[in-house]
Amino acid sequence: MGFVSQIDTGSDRFAKNRDDMIALVEQLRELEAKAVALSERRRPRFEERGQITPRERLARLLDPGMPFVQLHALAGYLVDSSDPEKSVPGSSLIVGIGFVSGVRCMVWVDDSGIKAGAMGKMSLPAVLSIQALARRHKLPLVHLVESAGANLMEYKVEGWAHAGALFRNLALLSAEGIPTITVLHGPSTAGGAYMPGLSDYVIGVKKNGMAALAGAALVHAATGEKADERELGGSEMHASTSGLVEYLAEDDAHGIAIARDVVRRLDWNKRLAPQGERAFEEPKYDPDELAGVVPADYRTPYDVREVVARFADGSDFEDFKPRYGLSTVCLQGAINGIACGIIGNNGPIDPAGATKAAQFIQLCDQADMPIVFLNNTTGYMVGTEYEQAGMIKHGAKMIQAVSNARVPKITLYIGASFGAGNYGMSGVAFEPDFLFAWPNATTGVMGGEQAAGTMTMVARVAAQRKGEEVDEEALAGQHKMIAAHFDRQSDAFFTSGRCLDHGIIDPRDTRKVLGFCLETCLESRNRTLRPNAFGVARM
Repeated sequence: MGFVSQIDTGSDRFAKNRDDMIALVEQLRELEAKAVALSERRRPRFEERGQITPRERLARLLDPGMPFVQLHALAGYLVDSSDPEKSVPGSSLIVGIGFVSGVRCMVWVDDSGIKAGAMGKMSLPAVLSIQALARRHKLPLVHLVESAGANLMEYKVEGWAHAGALFRNLALLSAEGIPTITVLHGPSTAGGAYMPGLSDYVIGVKKNGMAALAGAALVHAATGEKADERELGGSEMHASTSGLVEYLAEDDAHGIAIARDVVRRLDWNKRLAPQGERAFEEPKYDPDELAGVVPADYRTPYDVREVVARFADGSDFEDFKPRYGLSTVCLQGAINGIACGIIGNNGPIDPAGATKAAQFIQLCDQADMPIVFLNNTTGYMVGTEYEQAGMIKHGAKMIQAVSNARVPKITLYIGASFGAGNYGMSGVAFEPDFLFAWPNATTGVMGGEQAAGTMTMVARVAAQRKGEEVDEEALAGQHKMIAAHFDRQSDAFFTSGRCLDHGIIDPRDTRKVLGFCLETCLESRNRTLRPNAFGVARM
């Protein structure tokens, strides 16, 4: 017998929760649409050059009807500009995991409709993130290139220094036996020239594809030479003279067709251990109800089991130690037929909850069972009672277990994720295999009210110690300012803009996203590579 829900989907509370969550999802979609609309404005210029747009390139690359999970769609939001109206998410990139000729691949498309594809402040963190995912999950990387390179108006020397990791990672991918396939749709200059230079397969598009360490303008400024752009770095030259390009394409569509053919001929799945068909039941409770199950305000309590019942197979799971450490919920269930452990929060983590979670994580590791973390906690309990009960050492056990578990870990921020509770629940610093957030998620050292209350108390004590009279009006102003400061930084849209997750998802898509991620993890762990001492050198 599976879980029996206590949610009344006809109640006013459910309706309010749903309205609040749908409003946040609509805000997410509006932000995503900003980048699409801005890029689309350049369509006439693409057509003038005989090109197709970046999103049309992506559509032609991916297998029709197969899932594509976009990553870092909000990268750069409220980073390039603090004004929400002026800030455009995406950082001139479209990245994600999808299928190319039947092969699960990491896909990276330069959105050259925005600032000519120039990299913004968060482009590098986003790219390093997807490269790490490609390495961890043994995903061929397909890059559709057309970029003006670094945005010199935002250039800082540390950005250049850290950007070297982008090229190092390409070399490591190749050496580990994970190929990179690049299509040169347009310019790839300066450091970007090493993108094709360090790829395993390069397709160059005639007339528009171009790679050079310095463009014609820079060459003239540096050496006085008046170079022809196409002779300097055009795809035709690289295909016939330098040897940088393996395949010469007539146009964008042809280049993408060649890329798909290259991936097909890799026969990539031949070293994938066969996986039997997994039988499973759909959840008994509709995943669409997730929009109304969870309140947008993390301070309103709910039972996390109600969430699991709407994404777990058959809405069926086993509750591990349900009478012990009540606010920490550990469940054994399955998603798309893949057995997994699920850890969620019904409040702060106390000593009993921490020890229960630590044991459960170790058991999952012993059974080679992936773990899903559902974050909704204000952190570990504080106070004399909990300190004397060993909160520090028991919390440390949980963090030890999370840090050293060898099984796949997938984290969802579905409410609050504060302080060390974020660490114990496999937050971003613990490098889970995948990390997504719901649009209502709130993450940070603590909530705005708690932070403001703490600082107000510190100010009162300081004034009393000095024998000064407390200025209540000033304290009230300070309290309001601090609360607003912390709340703004903990907002899901703000943190996702800083690449502190892999993206924000609609709660109603949770089962699909978790299933896709679990299948990606399972596939990578059953795939055998042929590593080399060095990456494949271009000859």
